[in-house]
Amino acid sequence: MEAADVEKDLTGVLFTEAQIQAKLGEMAAQIEADYEGRDLLMVGVLRGAVMVMADLARGLGRHVEMDWMAVSSYGSGTKSSGVVRILKDLDTDISGRHVLVVDEIIDTGLTLSWLISNLSSRRPASVEIATLLRKPDALAMPVEPKYIGWDIANEFVVGYGLDYDERFRNLRDIATLAPHVYGG
Repeated sequence: MEAADVEKDLTGVLFTEAQIQAKLGEMAAQIEADYEGRDLLMVGVLRGAVMVMADLARGLGRHVEMDWMAVSSYGSGTKSSGVVRILKDLDTDISGRHVLVVDEIIDTGLTLSWLISNLSSRRPASVEIATLLRKPDALAMPVEPKYIGWDIANEFVVGYGLDYDERFRNLRDIATLAPHVYGG
């Protein structure tokens, strides 16, 4: 879906598809260099990270294993509930593995902080985070991603996997959602 298809629901495009692909290429190059000679397990956080994970993995010039987790602290609203639930756990034993958690956005950090703690308890060799977006002004928990695409303002953004009530995920760009859509 193009931004023009839903322009009445958006206040503006933050990052175009081309900018996103370029940034993910930069991130993939750094990840590839950092994990040289080590097997890497990328763990995507469903559902939002699907686009980021797929394009980041395709940007690597090496073998990579992928697995997925689904965790939730959001309902259909725009604010985190703070209660984290595992909806789908890993299929892979991560003991002794180098794990890179891939997410599309770090907002409050509540969910990701909990997830990193949970994964760390499973005795991996290492656990790092890659995120396309981070909202520094929204952080409520300290989360230290190793790879960050962009820091953004504390606005409600959609597209490229980011949703509002399961809509807008297939928008090719990342855009700010107009307040009339979510009643903000």
